[in-house]
Amino acid sequence: MTDPRTAELLAALEADTRFEAGAQFLKIAADYFERTRAGEGPVSTRLDKREITARFDEPIPMGMQPLADVAARVERDVMPDIIQLMHPKYMGHQVSAPLAAAVWTDVVISAINQSQAVWEMSPVTTVIEERVIGWMCQLAGYGPGAAGTFTSGGTEATFTALLAARAAKYPDAWRTGWFGKQPPVLVHGEHAHYAVQRAAGAMGLGTDNCVAIGSTPEFKMDPALLAETLERLHRAGRDVLAVVATAGCTAVGAFDDLEAIADLCDKYGHWLHVDGAHGASALLSEKHKWRVKGIHRARSLAWDPHKMMLMPLSAGMVLVRDGKDLERAFAQSAPYLFHGADSEVELSPDLGKRSFQCSRRADALKVWVSLQRFGVRGIGALYAQLCDLSSRVAAEALESRLASVIHVPESNIICWRPATVDTSAIPDLVAALNEREIGWATSTVVGGTRTLRMTVMNPRTTPELALRAMQTDGT
Repeated sequence: MTDPRTAELLAALEADTRFEAGAQFLKIAADYFERTRAGEGPVSTRLDKREITARFDEPIPMGMQPLADVAARVERDVMPDIIQLMHPKYMGHQVSAPLAAAVWTDVVISAINQSQAVWEMSPVTTVIEERVIGWMCQLAGYGPGAAGTFTSGGTEATFTALLAARAAKYPDAWRTGWFGKQPPVLVHGEHAHYAVQRAAGAMGLGTDNCVAIGSTPEFKMDPALLAETLERLHRAGRDVLAVVATAGCTAVGAFDDLEAIADLCDKYGHWLHVDGAHGASALLSEKHKWRVKGIHRARSLAWDPHKMMLMPLSAGMVLVRDGKDLERAFAQSAPYLFHGADSEVELSPDLGKRSFQCSRRADALKVWVSLQRFGVRGIGALYAQLCDLSSRVAAEALESRLASVIHVPESNIICWRPATVDTSAIPDLVAALNEREIGWATSTVVGGTRTLRMTVMNPRTTPELALRAMQTDGT
């Protein structure tokens, strides 16, 4: 006989599985989409962290309460003070206003709760992930032996790729580590994402063994300086773990010359990794894919669909030209999970053998659904819209002398300085944009000087909204 408390709990579990229960949360999301459509009000909260913390300063709940009450509290206490990425005046960081089709798919992903580490725990979604990875490898120009895995984002993707580079150059490093050897160097551009040096520190290489290459005036890695550096390292007898190029750098969105860098990597026999977390989605756009010409020559590629393919977090990927490179990167045995015999030819059906993560959800499903819904042409057109709007806005701002634009936009990022504002006032101006409900932008340092930075991540954003944000002086 079930005791009354357990019976009540089991009844609540069953009640929560009904559509009426879930619809309460779906309505919160749908209301958010509707509310932000008009573009009214501030993009983000006006409260500081201390005020929000006070709202949630409470002991851990010990008993049950109706799900309707919990949903009501989410609507009352969470939703009013989020940063609204669906707001057309949001022009901040490289986090997307996600496609609604992918958002609704996230509910299904959580409901089925497949674990992507092993095929027996994800029989359909493993195949879907392999199919999506295969499509992306084809777009990148990789051949039949290519493979990859979904990741939490570009940081994990780059870390995983560099572990694969390590395994290719030092097959015993997983077991013996770096100790007792002169460490190799990791070469990257000066505008590379911090993930590159984070990987060097995390894998025990050490950031002192990272070599940053200077940039051209267009903020791209300078191939001439790279050639000089690689020749100097070669003459000194220093091993190079990898060269990391960037397709769409975080600061200004610039694309390195991948062909020139690949030529140098081929000359010296170095692993080329491309951090395309932001810019690899140019591959979907007929108009913009020329910017990543040569990407097929990279041994590995980081790519974040949760950026310019407009997926909700998280949906990152690492792709490799030879799928076995990923399995060699993680040389472990786990008989409680992986049951098949290792093969030097065929990839394991268990995706966990080529992933840093074990517990991993079926995020490939939302990418698959979005591609089914919009196709490559549709998502590529959205990529082009965001980039073309940025180019148009930057050109108009320059022509009208509204602002000093620091660079010619190559993607959807614009860095600028207002014509009438001293750079020391830029942090205050960032806050004023939101306070006055004009927009939500960020700032960065370019060439040693603080600048405003706009990243157009929402197809709802118009040129007029972006120009208004650029022309404001904060008064």
